[in-house]
Amino acid sequence: MKIKIGVIFGGMSSEHDVSIKSGTSIIENLDHSKYEISKIYINKDGTWYELKEMKMDENNRIIIDNVFSYLKKLDVVFPILHGKYGEDGSIQGLLELIKVPYVGCNILSSALALDKVYTKIILEHANINQAKYVWIKRYKDNYTYIDENSIETKDSLENICLKVQNKITYPIFVKPSTSGSSIGISKVKNIEELKDAIEYASHFDNKIVIEETIVGKEIECSVLGNEQVKASSLGEIIPDDDFYSYDAKYRNENSRLIIPASLNEEKVEEVKKTAIQAFKAIGGKGLARIDFFVTDKDIYVNEINTLPGFTNISMYPKLWEYDGLKYSDLLDEIINLLLI
Repeated sequence: MKIKIGVIFGGMSSEHDVSIKSGTSIIENLDHSKYEISKIYINKDGTWYELKEMKMDENNRIIIDNVFSYLKKLDVVFPILHGKYGEDGSIQGLLELIKVPYVGCNILSSALALDKVYTKIILEHANINQAKYVWIKRYKDNYTYIDENSIETKDSLENICLKVQNKITYPIFVKPSTSGSSIGISKVKNIEELKDAIEYASHFDNKIVIEETIVGKEIECSVLGNEQVKASSLGEIIPDDDFYSYDAKYRNENSRLIIPASLNEEKVEEVKKTAIQAFKAIGGKGLARIDFFVTDKDIYVNEINTLPGFTNISMYPKLWEYDGLKYSDLLDEIINLLLI
């Protein structure tokens, strides 16, 4: 008997389009002799649909009136919803409430990993190396600076920027705390650019992370497992841009992915060990991709992605494919981790 699996994609986050690409790729690579596949699309307004085929036009979709009843008929769900409302524990909470098994990290680890501020707090507690950072909050037109002791100080944007540049040397990265795929991120070189970048990032989240620039190799590692976690070979990003922006990831064909990364064996093992340590620090389960900066002296964890991209150019499946695990077999293993 085939396993009834629902692949959920789309969603209400800024990563809607990337999620569709990931969902399409997963559906194409699932073994159709093993799985009865339901294609579940959530539009940008939050309406749920079942698709007959992988097309987004209205003639190809049927609205799902009772989402709970629909989902409870499935054996397992693959929620490939990147960003808010999918990668932040929201869909995981819904599925747990109605007792439907799902692939990947649980509510807490999903929420922690998507939020860059709280990821950094957890990594600090686990003594895992990362870039120097500060963070601020915006509520309407008011800004709050949070210091290293978590003491909040309301101040003008001008004064906050002065505090930031006293702590961190330019160039500086400014990031929305809960946005993925490099959406809303800026690299700035002076205080005027810093002000603009903070305002821009605040359109995506009211929490904003401000980091030092680490000059080194951009390295990614895929992890897979529950209690017994294994790490893949490493990949290296060569962006054809000032940094690995959304355009560099998805629109610029000159950005390159190198597998395996050009690191010595000692560094490779250190990165793999740290990837597993970071995954376990957030209570990860199933799968994740851990992103690093690696210099001659140190390695720095940049981000943890609990639902990494699964497009045909995405690093997560490409790394495992390099290690001999085909895309379709990788999907089987991810699903089996849930069912065992």
